[in-house]
Amino acid sequence: MDAPAAGSELRLELDRLVREVLPGGRRALDRLLPVFAGFAGTGAAVYLRAERGFRREAASGSGDYPELLDSPPGAALAFDGGLLVWDPSCPPRQLSTEACGLALAVAAAAREVQLAHRLRAQDFEAKTRGVQLEALYDVGLAIASTLDFEPLCEQILMRAVSLADARRGALYLGEGGDALRLERAFGGDAAPTLDLADAEVAALLAGRATPNCCALPGAQHLFGVPILTDGEARGVLVVGDKESRWGVGPFREEDRRTLELLANQAAIALANAELHRQALEKERLEREVELASQIQRQILPKSAPRIPGYQVHGWNRPARHVGGDYYDFLALPDGTSTVLVVGDVSGKGVPAALLVSTLHSALHLLAEREPLSPAMCERLNRLILESSSANKFITLFVAELCPSDGLLRYVNAGHNPGLIRRASGALEELPASGMPLGLIAEARFATAEARLLPGDLLCLYSDGITEAATPDDEEFGCARLVELLATGDAQPLGELVASIDRAVVDFAAGRPQADDQTLLLVRRDC
Repeated sequence: MDAPAAGSELRLELDRLVREVLPGGRRALDRLLPVFAGFAGTGAAVYLRAERGFRREAASGSGDYPELLDSPPGAALAFDGGLLVWDPSCPPRQLSTEACGLALAVAAAAREVQLAHRLRAQDFEAKTRGVQLEALYDVGLAIASTLDFEPLCEQILMRAVSLADARRGALYLGEGGDALRLERAFGGDAAPTLDLADAEVAALLAGRATPNCCALPGAQHLFGVPILTDGEARGVLVVGDKESRWGVGPFREEDRRTLELLANQAAIALANAELHRQALEKERLEREVELASQIQRQILPKSAPRIPGYQVHGWNRPARHVGGDYYDFLALPDGTSTVLVVGDVSGKGVPAALLVSTLHSALHLLAEREPLSPAMCERLNRLILESSSANKFITLFVAELCPSDGLLRYVNAGHNPGLIRRASGALEELPASGMPLGLIAEARFATAEARLLPGDLLCLYSDGITEAATPDDEEFGCARLVELLATGDAQPLGELVASIDRAVVDFAAGRPQADDQTLLLVRRDC
């Protein structure tokens, strides 16, 4: 057959083949590629553009055609989205006209295959996105119903890793400021802390993280999203190395949007968990305070002792549920004397109440063993010093009353002066005879004496009475207390205490009580 006839026959064969493989796509590629390989040499292959380089889509004949190509080889036809590669011993310029036509047909078919891939991928991504949104909704319900901090952090991280198909992840949280601590990690090591002011962390949150970023050392692909509370980053959620059929690769923009939505839900859930933790902590503290209050109520006398020829009354109102003021009556073993005590621990609340308990126990132990003396007070001072912190001390007025003759032996350890209103109307003060307990180990104390005569009134008080202030910071003062004592000569002590209480409350004019208030009154009738 002559050349024109052969060319005519080949063109007819090509026309038939083209009609057979139309409309194209995978069927056309599978039929056209072997024919082209026959024209181009020993073999040919089609590569389509992938995330990294080109991935082999189809091959025909012999030849070494690897799964991946980084760049086009010498014998190749580049088309939009891919390459047609053939035997390198047949450069493009040696291809016949028919082979060139076949190459274009193969490229067109490969392009249709690529478009089909993209449509399937878009359909898959759309379905995946729907599944992700449903999953995100379920995640929101799950983490919103978790109030315990530890399980919540675990759920947030594991849901993030799952939604992003990530191999690794980490959750960082903070209390404000730039420093964040590692709360949870998955799939490998993570940095123990993150500094939001660091340039590498800023790049991570901006989507420009480099491989081996400090957050997830060893990860090749990673990004982070902030967990925002009131516009401030209180945490960072990091994922690394997205898993796929071909190993690990970069994350898509859809993954970032998904994790940003998760981070928004996480911020709300973490805030709720913190509120829940605070509520539990408040409840625990309230139980402890109530327990301390019960203990303190047991420590304070339930009633005043009956001393023939005397009226005795004690009263206390703490500034909080528990306080640092203390009063007591101790009957000595010999039955001839009664010890009167008023103390004021520095500070308020539970710490002060604990030191009151120590004082109460120590006083009862020492008073049963020995009479009131400087040596007893020195031992008490050392015990308080050993039992309290450096900033705690106790002012104490302790007196031993002998009812038969009204003799009052006392030690005033840095407390407010005791007051004796004489039946004649004169006022006598019982000043300090030593420094407060618990300040220095070498403190020394001295005893002093006074005598209660018929009609005399002894008043021991804490500075919560005299230092009660108006909204303008004017203090109630000792002079007003003395005036009230003078007007109560004919009143029972219970009524006198109630009068003093009303006067102090009225004077404060609604200002909250700033300090514990204590009164101990003793009047000799005969």
